[in-house]
Amino acid sequence: MLPVIVIFAPTACGKTALAREIFGKSSLSYFKGMGEVVSADSQAVYKGLDIGTAKPSAEEREDIPHHCIDIADPRVQFGVGEWLEEADRACHEIASRHKFPIVTGGSGFYIRSFLLGLPQTPESDPEIRRQIKERLAEKGEYALYQELKECDAESAKKIRVHDAYRVCRALEVFYSSGRPLSSYAVPDRLRGCYDFCSIILTRKREDLYSRINARVEAMFDLGLCKEVLDLKKQGIGRDSPAMKAIGYGEFFDCQPGIEALEAAQNSGYLDAVKEKIKADSRRYAKRQYTFMQGIPGAVTFDMDDRPSIEQEILNFCRSRGESL
Repeated sequence: MLPVIVIFAPTACGKTALAREIFGKSSLSYFKGMGEVVSADSQAVYKGLDIGTAKPSAEEREDIPHHCIDIADPRVQFGVGEWLEEADRACHEIASRHKFPIVTGGSGFYIRSFLLGLPQTPESDPEIRRQIKERLAEKGEYALYQELKECDAESAKKIRVHDAYRVCRALEVFYSSGRPLSSYAVPDRLRGCYDFCSIILTRKREDLYSRINARVEAMFDLGLCKEVLDLKKQGIGRDSPAMKAIGYGEFFDCQPGIEALEAAQNSGYLDAVKEKIKADSRRYAKRQYTFMQGIPGAVTFDMDDRPSIEQEILNFCRSRGESL
């Protein structure tokens, strides 16, 4: 089986820095230059969403190569199924170079899907999908979300109201099969094609929230407003899949709306956007861990306990008879 190191941690926890410290070309560890990152970030896949998704810099990517970044058009939905295909392909390419694939990111749903696979739901029905999309265009996201709550309350709890793709997919499954999406069993065994070393990282809540707030401030200093305006000029607006991401959708949700930013009449508006991004990011960080509950074989470490994290990876390699 192909060995894969999986590292999950919530947003702003410091995953990229940790990967560099252990596997980067500049690392001082046993594993210097021995790994490449497969990003498990549902929004970093989109081209042009750089600042708001905190993509690794050119320097960071030079130190440790990254995959599954900048591979999708922000106007086109790119879901977990497409990502899983790309991640599997990247893992095999990395292994062919005799390096470790390091699947890491904050999208717990993506990482859980990588570890366990996806439930066997019905294939898409083009006619039902067309009807649902028509209702979405006519009635809007909120109406369809309420429809989902009535027919599949469990799925609705796990999907954000603005995540139109997942709302529509859940409705499509229900109307195609007569069964709610939540009734389809998620696999509870690790995929047999890989040998996993699964690590979950934590930080104290107050420390994590402080880092989230600081990251949002830094994003604005780096030019997040200009990035959002540039995307909008390219026709990438609130209805585009990429604009569902935290760090982007808030520009459209806060009053008086992104038009205030375009007209440079943003007194108070940017403060509201900034605070909403911080609040949404903190709430998301709390939810991220829910997807990682019950992962077979996963071990949890404090983010700052690097010696133990590195020892866990070393033990994994030795158990496989890897020579270091």
